[in-house]
Amino acid sequence: MALPIDEIKKLIISSIPDAYIEIKDLMGDNNHYSAIIKSKVFKGKSKIEQHKMVYKSLRGKMGNELHAFSITTEEK
Repeated sequence: MALPIDEIKKLIISSIPDAYIEIKDLMGDNNHYSAIIKSKVFKGKSKIEQHKMVYKSLRGKMGNELHAFSITTEEK
């Protein structure tokens, strides 16, 4: 079962409310995505901490409904 872009955005915004999110479907299959996520909450955090915040917001869907998700995080 694939995870639509709108659902991914909703999950991230529920944990990171000020997030600007740009997601691209890399294969056209609703299963392989690339994302840029910008937020003020990333300020002062390492890239690893930022990515952990994003993956945590996905609530276990990574590796299940969401097969491949490449992320780039930036401070807003």
